Formats: sequence, structure tokens, C-alpha cells
Amino acid sequence: MKRIHLTKEEQDYFSSLLTIRSLLPRQYLVQQGEVCQYESFVCKGFLRSFYMDDKGNDHTLHFAFEDWWITDSISFLLREPASRNIVALEPSILLQLDKTSLDQLYLDIPAFERFWRIMHQNACMAQDQRILNAISMNGADRYNALIQKYPTLEQHMPQKHIASYLGITPVFLSKIRKGK
Repeated sequence: MKRIHLTKEEQDYFSSLLTIRSLLPRQYLVQQGEVCQYESFVCKGFLRSFYMDDKGNDHTLHFAFEDWWITDSISFLLREPASRNIVALEPSILLQLDKTSLDQLYLDIPAFERFWRIMHQNACMAQDQRILNAISMNGADRYNALIQKYPTLEQHMPQKHIASYLGITPVFLSKIRKGK
């Protein structure tokens, strides 16, 4: 693994706990109301996490490129119904790890506990930055910061979902993009 050093035996053990899953475009990994069963690593493809409100409005929460993990953390960790949907926007191949295997992995290979802690710390920092950007930047600045951080995002996610992620309308995003 790129982020932690493992012996060949540890790598083989970790690999034995993973399952492979393929998703087609628009196929759901998780749907609101069901319990999220896995942490999923994106080997190939692109996924989007979103919340559908009572009025049918779709709010993009997260996305995952190749080499990223995605889940509904609250549902996965607490075994509660998912508050969001996770859907593939492209043909995707995932490696999945269930909660029982993850807990056992923490016990058997302590380096994984550190790995997941750092991964979740980074996710918390990114979420904090997103919240700060939402309250301190206008829509155009949020868009520019997002595209600077993820230059290929527009190749993977439709404009309406990018607008939703930024908390602006697709029409306003279109005006921002034309103004560039």
C-alpha cells in the first residue's frame, strides 16, 4: 500500500478481507434508508454522495475519484440507516471492506488503525475547510477554489452536481464559468 508499510503477509491478509464490486453509471452503492455495509475504495471510476430532501431536491455532499475511499460514515460505523445516497457517475470498480473485517484489521495490524485515523482526520479537515469556504467566500470564489483543488472535476461531474456541491444554482455556475 502507498500510505503504510506492510509485510507481504499483512498485504495478503488485507487483500483477503476485500471484496471487489463493479458499478455501472447511475448504479447505487448506497441508498438513503439502508445501512451502509462497506468502506469502499475507488480503483476505477467516479462516485457522488448526495442527500435527497423531502421536496425532491438533490444536494451533493461528497465525491470520490480513483484512489479515494467513500462511505456513509455514520451509517457504516453506527449501523444506522444511511442519510445519503452514493451513486456511480462512471463505470466503477471498488474494493470493499465490511465493518467486522475493519475492526479485526485494527486488532491484527495496528498500522491500519493509524491509517484510518489519518484518513478520517484529513476528511474532517477538508469538511471544515468546505464549511469555512461556504461562509466566507462568494460562489465564484468557491468554484475557483474547487476547480483549483480538483482540476479534472468537471470532466467527471455534471455542472448541476457541481453547483449543488457549491450551494449555488446551475444558472449561477454557468454565469461564473462564462465570466472566466
